[in-house]
Amino acid sequence: METGYQVYELGAMDSWERHIGGRVPVPGRKFLEGELALASFGVSVNERKPGEEAGYWHDHHVVEELYLFLEGEGELALGTELLQVHAGTAVRVGPGVPRTWRCRPDSPIPLRWICVRGGGAPLAEIGMDSERPDLPMPWRA
Repeated sequence: METGYQVYELGAMDSWERHIGGRVPVPGRKFLEGELALASFGVSVNERKPGEEAGYWHDHHVVEELYLFLEGEGELALGTELLQVHAGTAVRVGPGVPRTWRCRPDSPIPLRWICVRGGGAPLAEIGMDSERPDLPMPWRA
């Protein structure tokens, strides 16, 4: 019987490290559209330990993203800007803005956040619209 909803048990935030996901699979990331029938938006949960970074930049042609930081201290690079992020920081990033992130080495706990992605059309129609520009990491001297 169709209920009109689905449930996926993600686990407590301190268990997110066990998830592995992404184009290049890395620990601490889970894309929920793989577990739930999300059609018009995507959601990922993410964790990086102190000192860990994305290791790449990416941007989107159509998709916008909303980053909701839940725990830890981190940095979110947006083009030439470097934002300090922490629990309670919410950042909307539009198409065409290169982005990368890291958990600050001095963060007492891992950086954990939720990323919500949407593009005004079903994600299946948009497809993989991200690119990874070859940019240096902003925190490396």
